[in-house]
Amino acid sequence: EPEANSANTIQQVSERKIVLTQLRMKSRHILLAVVMLAHVASSCQNHAEEIVGFFGKKGTTNNWAVIVCTSRFWFNYRHIANALSIYYTVKRLGIPDTQIILMLADDMACNARNSFPAHVFNSQTHLTNLYRDDVEVDYRGYDVSVETFIRLLTGR
Repeated sequence: EPEANSANTIQQVSERKIVLTQLRMKSRHILLAVVMLAHVASSCQNHAEEIVGFFGKKGTTNNWAVIVCTSRFWFNYRHIANALSIYYTVKRLGIPDTQIILMLADDMACNARNSFPAHVFNSQTHLTNLYRDDVEVDYRGYDVSVETFIRLLTGR
């Protein structure tokens, strides 16, 4: 009987490892999907009426937005600019800051390579600073991780 218990225990541990591996893979796909969604949404500004129709009336309080940018390092500047563009779009659609969760893995505004310190732009014309005083970043730096994202989605 001890051998049977040992075999069951080994099988349970193996099953748990498989489930955890699948969860980690799904988490990476979720983050990738969110980043891809951010890219698509930033390129769809011509469809504002459709987007407003999707979210409902302006000022609706039952909608939430989770905006995640997991990109780090200077060569991914555009990813953070896209995430900030979506942040302002969501705010403009009437979702309050209390219902927007913004996760940015890197702080491009303070990067030593940034020619415009404390600014992030989404175009080469530098017309609109996206990193203004009214940006509320909920998670930044190494707090942006798969574990944090899963905890956020599961309410833990």
